[in-house]
Amino acid sequence: MAIVSFKNTILKNLFSKPYTRKTEKEFPEGTRGHVENDMDLCILCGLCSIKCPTHAITVDKVEKTWNIRPMSCIQCRCCVDSCPKKSLSMGTRFQEPGSEKVVKSFKQSEKAIAAQEALMKAAKERAAAAAKAKAEKDAQDKAAQEKENK
Repeated sequence: MAIVSFKNTILKNLFSKPYTRKTEKEFPEGTRGHVENDMDLCILCGLCSIKCPTHAITVDKVEKTWNIRPMSCIQCRCCVDSCPKKSLSMGTRFQEPGSEKVVKSFKQSEKAIAAQEALMKAAKERAAAAAKAKAEKDAQDKAAQEKENK
């Protein structure tokens, strides 16, 4: 008797519509997929790792790498919203399922490292020029003040 009822269930399932929906090929607007990083824009400031509530992001300034543990990420957009250079974005594709813990690692390109070093050098030169101009102005003000006191 059990075989007959099982046979009926099999036949019913073979000729009826599936209960599950197929995965959509186009994602609706506002879909939160996974975090993507454009390493050419990233300055490795570490704000994303500070803002991440699950600590899924780590930034290594010495090695010039940016790492994310996708299975720890809850797609809250805190990192994307806090990025000063807007190098982080939310992809529209969902994260691929897997059975192993994965850490995605991104390394800055040599071109981006050279550009950042040039910017740092220019900023240091501007700061030194501003300090020199301030020292000269202070010396002039001091000389003018001494001249007035005489």
